[in-house]
Amino acid sequence: MTAVFLLFLVLALLALRQSVVLILIVAAAYVHWFWGDGDLTYLVDDIWSSINRNVLLAIPMFILAGNIMTRGSIAERLIAIIRALTQWLPGGLAVATILSCAVFAAISGSSPVTLLAVGSILYPALLKEGYSKKFSLGALASGGTLGVVIPPSIPMILYAIATDKSISDLFLAGIIPGLMLAGVLSVYALIANRKIQSEPFNFVQTVQAFRYGIFALMTPVILLGGIYSGFFSATEAAAIAVGYSLFVEVFIHREIHITEFFSIAVDTARLLGTLFPIIAIAISINLLLTAESVPQDFATWMTTVVDNKITFLIALNIFLLVIGCLIDIGSAILMLAPILLPVAMAYGIDPIHFGIIMVVNLEIGFITPPVGLNLIVAMTAFKEDFVLICRSVLPFICLMLAVLVLVVFIPELSLFLIR
Repeated sequence: MTAVFLLFLVLALLALRQSVVLILIVAAAYVHWFWGDGDLTYLVDDIWSSINRNVLLAIPMFILAGNIMTRGSIAERLIAIIRALTQWLPGGLAVATILSCAVFAAISGSSPVTLLAVGSILYPALLKEGYSKKFSLGALASGGTLGVVIPPSIPMILYAIATDKSISDLFLAGIIPGLMLAGVLSVYALIANRKIQSEPFNFVQTVQAFRYGIFALMTPVILLGGIYSGFFSATEAAAIAVGYSLFVEVFIHREIHITEFFSIAVDTARLLGTLFPIIAIAISINLLLTAESVPQDFATWMTTVVDNKITFLIALNIFLLVIGCLIDIGSAILMLAPILLPVAMAYGIDPIHFGIIMVVNLEIGFITPPVGLNLIVAMTAFKEDFVLICRSVLPFICLMLAVLVLVVFIPELSLFLIR
């Protein structure tokens, strides 16, 4: 019951809209009071163990690579290729918006970075070509979330760290759900804008776009090809992403001067200054809880309360959707994955499949009021009313929920590529 009370304590603080850092401090004090005998030595040792991991290097590297690409022209060149390929479709620019988010997500790994990089270019273009403001905002805000599911994905890396699972397996498991989300949103974009006039396919323009953006297009090919072929690990891929994007932008595209790298690195470090303390404290708590078999005890208690797998999955998804409305995805995964995973495994749910369920659920939280991160980023970047942005994402949320149901109840969609 002590473990159960800890969960309710965390949920109560979330309901009161307390900060993540405060929640973690309270949780750390509670854990070390009841399971660590009040000895802070456990906390210090566990914090060091939690951050002394090579896999953590992937997070700052992918964020840094995304910042370099955003500052340079890789995003712009990728978008030019996709626009050339889709302009013959009615509502082709709307489809290009979703696909551009999907492609850029595959090299940045971050939802807000994807939204800003693609949105800064395509939002004015969408309005200029007659697309409604409501649709444009909804497409960019929801399309930006594809950076969470389509690998490489920073939340998947965090899940792997928190649960000691394979990053490569998680990346493979995210491919089909990510493509399904991109496909469903693209079809909706096509149907919703079918009356907007298209342009004839221009072969010469398409060839020029490929010549203009060939090095940008090679970025996801090199990264994902290297990871899935086993040529390099996800952490090494992150370092390669930084080196390749910097080389391309400085020496080939010449959009960034080498002296600008320092300011880009400083911006990345500021972001990591808020992220890494959360990672360190959250994982340190999880290490002690695992050592004391708290998640296993909680799983035993849960199976006595809910004896049906379907009922558990329904309750789990409602719970995660609510959590996604209140807290950012990284913090939610770090705090909840180690506790909920043993419960899911007790019902026969594969750990990799459970990771995808968590990520897709919390992905929807990026565009769900009141604290959806992409809603806030879109409001700031596009200087639009928050209520308008919330209304614009409603049809996209419904579509994403439909895909979520398929992902939850058809495990093969996530596990097919790793079996």
